[in-house]
Amino acid sequence: MVGLFHFMFVNQRTFTLINNRLYSVGINFYGLSIRAASLFNKKAKLWVTGRKDFFKQLPSFENKKVYWFHCASLGEFDQALPVINLLKQLDSSLFIVVTFFSPSGYLHYHKRDHKADYVCYLPLDTPTNARKFIKAIQPDKLFFVKYEFWANYIFEAKKTGAKLYSISAIFREEQRFFKKNDSFFKSILQQFDHFFIQNKESETLLESIGIQHHTITGDTRFDRVIENKKNVKENSCIKKFLQNEKAFIIGSSWPVDEQIILPLINNGSIKRKIIIAPHDISKSHIKQITEALTTSYVKYSELEKTTPTNNEQVLILDTIGNLSNAYSYGDIAYVGGGFTGSLHNILEPAVFGLPLLFGPKHKRFPEAQSFINEGIGFEITNSEDFINSFNRIDKDIEQLQKKTVHFVATQTGASQKIIDYFYP
Repeated sequence: MVGLFHFMFVNQRTFTLINNRLYSVGINFYGLSIRAASLFNKKAKLWVTGRKDFFKQLPSFENKKVYWFHCASLGEFDQALPVINLLKQLDSSLFIVVTFFSPSGYLHYHKRDHKADYVCYLPLDTPTNARKFIKAIQPDKLFFVKYEFWANYIFEAKKTGAKLYSISAIFREEQRFFKKNDSFFKSILQQFDHFFIQNKESETLLESIGIQHHTITGDTRFDRVIENKKNVKENSCIKKFLQNEKAFIIGSSWPVDEQIILPLINNGSIKRKIIIAPHDISKSHIKQITEALTTSYVKYSELEKTTPTNNEQVLILDTIGNLSNAYSYGDIAYVGGGFTGSLHNILEPAVFGLPLLFGPKHKRFPEAQSFINEGIGFEITNSEDFINSFNRIDKDIEQLQKKTVHFVATQTGASQKIIDYFYP
């Protein structure tokens, strides 16, 4: 239910409110809905409890030069990190505040190497919360990462003289900002001092509503994965399982992904070692996977304690935090979420040169289409598509790996372009 209401009121393309007053009514209804959902939904409960006594817990921000970054979740935090790191290198006195909307971002940000000085949830976007929060932190600059343009915070920050920026922003024609006779949503974007956008389409859309202060910089996530690659750590458990072989990596898989791929593993269509990292690592879901597999497997949690027999074909990552490094041990990757419209990060495997397979619902992720256009990403809709594409990659794997590494390298530099705007 939380996901439903988040989709209804947060995602820009589905806003249905038409003015400021109705927007605030909708925000309050959203808050009530989450509180109701928290009675039976774990994520909703985390959302509510994480904001309990919020303002009492804030530290003093007096005499600090505050740069505030707002991230919807962990993916947006990854986009912000290269910019935050460069800013801190240039001015160590900056006090970096990071806010998250989603519990999945707030609860896992500490797993990233970061230079943020204070991290917290973002209170519900009511006029009262916006006034109290802005007054408390007194931001000099505010950065919204990619999307989630919260109107009351934006208007309130602008009143105080804060500079507003959007980084790694991407826009689509169906969003409310670009509809006729929708001046309220246009006015939200008009508060920004500059947009650092990912592509030409976003530039065209901004200019269609009279916004000229923008720069095409690309996606800072490319810089982030390059940083990750430089800092990759050896994993003795994975090495022990692979015995110097390369693996097919199934990353962040959902049940719909597994329903397509697991039968192909069972019937021997994929003749190599396989690492499965499901999105949901609950005991019940891991059990579903193991019961569906007829080939030999070992779980990562078991591998930490025992030595594999070398007969196991599949390693199941049933712990958090190992997938990014696991990609360095692969040669082909399937990335999940492409059947639900929530495609996971395809750049993480690509930086290691892994050609990619993913589901068909990737409209909100333009990098996926770029990979398809380059011939290093393959969209699949069923088992037949999958095995045909997999075999095509396998047949020409060395060339495709080189193309993948080259393409990722050509897309880097977005973070430095943003920094150059502030420190020319």
